[in-house]
Amino acid sequence: MISDNMKAGKQQAPARSLLNALGFTPEEIRKPLIGIVSGYNEIVPGHIDLDKISDAVKLGVAEAGGTPVVFPAIAVCDGLAMGHIGMKYSLVSRDLIADSTEAMAIAHQFDGLVMIPNCDKTVPGMLMAAARINIPTVVVSGGPMLAGHVRGEKTSLSSMFEAVGANAAGKMDDETLDCFEKGACPTCGSCSGMYTANSMNCLTEALGMGLRGNGTIPAVYSERRKLAKRAGYTVMDLVRKDVRPRDIMTRDSILNALTVDMALGCSTNSMLHLPAIAHEIGFDFDIAFANPISERTPNLCHLAPAGHHYIEELNEAGGVYAVMHELAKKGLIHEDCLTVSGKTIGQAIAGAVNLNPEVIRPVENPYSEKGGLAVLTGNMAPDGSVVKRSAVAPQMMRHEGPARVFDCEEDAIKAIKGGKIVSGDVVVIRYEGPKGGPGMREMLNPTSAIAGMGLGESVALITDGRFSGASRGASIGHVSPEAAVGGPIALIEEGDIIEIDIPAMRLNVRVSEQEMADRKANWKPRKPSVTTGYLARYAAMVTSGNRGAVLEIPGRE
Repeated sequence: MISDNMKAGKQQAPARSLLNALGFTPEEIRKPLIGIVSGYNEIVPGHIDLDKISDAVKLGVAEAGGTPVVFPAIAVCDGLAMGHIGMKYSLVSRDLIADSTEAMAIAHQFDGLVMIPNCDKTVPGMLMAAARINIPTVVVSGGPMLAGHVRGEKTSLSSMFEAVGANAAGKMDDETLDCFEKGACPTCGSCSGMYTANSMNCLTEALGMGLRGNGTIPAVYSERRKLAKRAGYTVMDLVRKDVRPRDIMTRDSILNALTVDMALGCSTNSMLHLPAIAHEIGFDFDIAFANPISERTPNLCHLAPAGHHYIEELNEAGGVYAVMHELAKKGLIHEDCLTVSGKTIGQAIAGAVNLNPEVIRPVENPYSEKGGLAVLTGNMAPDGSVVKRSAVAPQMMRHEGPARVFDCEEDAIKAIKGGKIVSGDVVVIRYEGPKGGPGMREMLNPTSAIAGMGLGESVALITDGRFSGASRGASIGHVSPEAAVGGPIALIEEGDIIEIDIPAMRLNVRVSEQEMADRKANWKPRKPSVTTGYLARYAAMVTSGNRGAVLEIPGRE
């Protein structure tokens, strides 16, 4: 056992004395030590119930012959961090989660791990750590929130943000806004649409690192606790068989995840997180790599914010495995990939049934023949940008309009809510990238304000920052290179005509090469907005959004 390095032999008698201090019996010390990394805290709605999930996992591990040991991971609620400096700490927390999990697992020589994430950055952060540490590991999330109900209709957090914009525009009264505030988030769990948390929890199944239902069983269902117990049983089986994350997370399983991503219409943030996870197994790819996958993958689901279905309905329809079963009909799934269950993906999805062909469209009748995400390139984004095309109105798939340029999110929101943005405009928000933010803030507030003002089908937004999974409309993010390093987005001027062509996957500004070269010659880097602390260290090490905003040691290739 790996843990014998820490606890076996006379030399490690001091370590055993410390385990005695924890109340461990000799029998417990002799068993495999299973680390349970839990994102439990009392500020994130998706994590408030993770103590119950941890307890269930502990029972499963103990019943299956292991000694469970719980340790914490941080988590940031993107919704609570929105609209202020706190959002700068959201994406950067992903790498803190990965690094701290690595430190705890290796320092204490655990034999296996059960990872309990739920909301946005905990899932990719823990998966990155799993690949890096490479000891037997199972991921079991806390599960999604149930959809809200406002005046007889299902709703979610994205509708809440848009309601604020509608109220500011005089299109919604205060009483209705209050109804949204009280009804949009009725239970604990990750927010009820196909936003970032649920996207990544679903893709964990596609990667093979989570058991069936990991991404879709609601947080408040008893089946979620049963799943947690099964995760405890499963990790012990993986320890006995010495099956490790890099046996499961391979190039082909990453391709499976990208394919399922396109079919589900996942958050654009998946284009940050999947490359970062792949990086940990030595499979580096640029986001443009996803385009051929998107071009051949039908979009089978329109979950909020792209449509009016919610994760609980996806669960009832058969979940992620039912989606994969549909995709397998077209030969789009690598079925020989291994899963934590011990089965291959092909074996695992063989019995899956699509129980609701409206929530999960049959592969013969998709919402569209192409996937939910697209990577756009052109003279405004030479290294790529990302759009959730499944959430774009048909009339905005091709759009030309004048640039309305802002150097931070706050100024853009003020202009939108102040009525200074009109139909046809292209809002450009820059210096919000991984280095420029620093931290690559997500732009749910401005996209929701645009939608709430009634401009969602006539105004586009382009940024080197990122978007919430709850954002919809012609929202194009991750523009690379970012403004902070002198990318073309830094050179855009008020009134420049921007050309968006999502079907052709192009993003251009109608300015000559010579004019752009002249502007570049006159461009000067901005003084960093943060020069101390973790954000400053992050800015020095982070790569561009097109590579997943992974951290690299400066000067090292």
